[in-house]
Amino acid sequence: MSSGKLWGVGLGPGDPELVTVKAARVIAAADVIAFHSARHGRSISRAIAAPYMRADQLEEHLVYPVTTETTDHPGGYQGAIDEFYAQAAERLAVHLAAGRSVALLAAGDPLFYSSYMHMHRRLAGRFEAEIIPGITSVSAASAALGTPLVEGEQVLTVLPGTMPTDELTRRLRDTDAAAIMKLGRTYPAVRQALSDSGRLADAYYVERASSTRERVLTAAEVDDADVPYFAITLVPGPQPTTPLRLKNSGASDVYSAAHVFSREDVTDSGSDAGGGDVTATDPASGLGEVVVVGLGPGSPEWTTPEVERALAEATDLVGYTTYINRVPSRPGQRRHASDNRVESERAAMALDLAKQGAKVVVVSSGDPGVFAMAAAVLEESADPQWRGVPVRVLPGLTAANAVASRVGAPLGHDYAMISLSDRLKPWDVVARRLSAVAEADMAIAIYNPASSQRTWQVAAMRDVLLEHRKPDTPVVLGRDVGGPTESVRVVTLAELDPAEVDMRTLLIIGASTTAVIESEQGTRVYTSRRYQR
Repeated sequence: MSSGKLWGVGLGPGDPELVTVKAARVIAAADVIAFHSARHGRSISRAIAAPYMRADQLEEHLVYPVTTETTDHPGGYQGAIDEFYAQAAERLAVHLAAGRSVALLAAGDPLFYSSYMHMHRRLAGRFEAEIIPGITSVSAASAALGTPLVEGEQVLTVLPGTMPTDELTRRLRDTDAAAIMKLGRTYPAVRQALSDSGRLADAYYVERASSTRERVLTAAEVDDADVPYFAITLVPGPQPTTPLRLKNSGASDVYSAAHVFSREDVTDSGSDAGGGDVTATDPASGLGEVVVVGLGPGSPEWTTPEVERALAEATDLVGYTTYINRVPSRPGQRRHASDNRVESERAAMALDLAKQGAKVVVVSSGDPGVFAMAAAVLEESADPQWRGVPVRVLPGLTAANAVASRVGAPLGHDYAMISLSDRLKPWDVVARRLSAVAEADMAIAIYNPASSQRTWQVAAMRDVLLEHRKPDTPVVLGRDVGGPTESVRVVTLAELDPAEVDMRTLLIIGASTTAVIESEQGTRVYTSRRYQR
C-alpha cells in the first residue's frame, strides 16, 4: 500500500472567501482533515475550512495540553508542548501510513508563525508533503487599515509581541515599518515598547482582520483587557495619504444569554452582499421558535426528511461542534458551535435567539430526547423569561437502534438505556441502576461508556454486571456506526476489554434470553421475546 500525502493548507486570515482555489480543492478531496485548538475545543481553522469540507471526512482534532496556563509536566511548558507535537505527529502518521491523505489546516500561512511547521519537521522526512501558501494576517491587516506598509527601499520587520520589552523597543527604533503579532496578554508591554521607541503615535491596531468582527483602532486607544491573541499592531512605513479605515464594529457581544460562547464560535456561512436560501427572521415581527432535532447516529441517510426540512428553514443552528459540523453550510445561516459540556448555556442561547425572532434549530446526534439536548432545552424553557417561546422536538434514529440493527435484534425484548457518564450524576447512582437492571434480566444499551478523561467505568460496569449475568453473556461493541470508521464486534461479558471502548462506542449487554448464532451473513444476535414457562 502506498503512503498518503500530507498537505499543509494555508487558510488565510479568517474570511472563508480568502481561501485559495487550490486550498479549497485539497480540503474537499482529503481523506482526513486535521486541525489544532486549545482545550476549549473551538478551532478557528476548522470554522474557516467548513464550507469546503465533506460530511464523510475523518477528522483529527489536535488539542493543545497548554497554551498560556501553567503545567505540572516534568519538562515544564516546553516539555508538554514537545510531547504533544510528537503524539500529534504519530496520530497523523497512522493515517498517512494507511494510504490516507491528510490536510492539516493552518490559519494564515502554514510556515508563518504556524503550528503546521512542527508537524512538517516530524513527518516530511517520512511521507510526501506539500505546502499550500495562504494570505498572512499581516497582509489582511494592511488591507483593513487601507494604507501601504512599505514602499521603495523601506524595510518591514515582523516582531512577536512575546519579545522582551527592551528588545522590542530597540527593533522598533531601527526599522522603517513593523508588524507586531501574538498580542493578547502581551499588549501592555507592546504599547510600552511603542511609546519608548517613539512609534506609538504612528501605530495602529487591527483585530480579527478580514472577519465580520474586524476592528481597526489607533494603538493608543485600545483597552488592554479587550485584546485577543488574533490581533496585530502595524506601524506603516509610508505616511498615509488616504483616510484610514478606523472602525470599532466588533466591540460588543451579540447575545447576552451566550456568555460562554466566544465570538469565534459564531460563523456566518453566507455573505452580507446577497441572497441565499435562508431568510433571517425580523426580530420586530415577533417570537421565532426553537426546534430540537436529532440527526441520527452517523450516516446522513439516517437523518429524517422532517429534520432536513427544519435544518433548511433555520436562520440559526446551535449545538456541540461535532454535531454542527455534520450539517452542510447554507448561505446566510448562522452557526453557533460550542463545547459539549455547556448544555444549559447552549439551551439559553437558543431560547434567547428565538425570543429575538430567530428560527433556531438545536442540533443533537441520534435522538434529541436520549441523553441529548431536548431535556436541557425544555428544562431551561421553564424559566419565566422564556415564556411564550415555542419549543418543538423532532425525533431521530437512536444510536442503540442503529447498533442493534447491525447484528440483528439484541434489543428485541425489554431493555434499558443507561449512560456511564458521571458528569451529571454520581457513580453510585449509575452502579445502583446497572445492578437493578441486571438483576431484572433486561438487555442494556450503554451510552457514553468512556472518554479521554474517564476510562475506568467500563471495567467497573463489567464487574457490577458479572454479579448478576453469566460470563458468556453476549456483548455488542458498535463504534462509529453509520460513520466512515464503523466497526461492530460481538464478545462475551467476561472478554469485554475496556481498552477497546471509547466515547464513540455504544455497548449492548445481552439478557439471559439473548442468543448468538452464526449465519452466512456473519454473527447474528437476538433477544427472544419469549420466556420459557
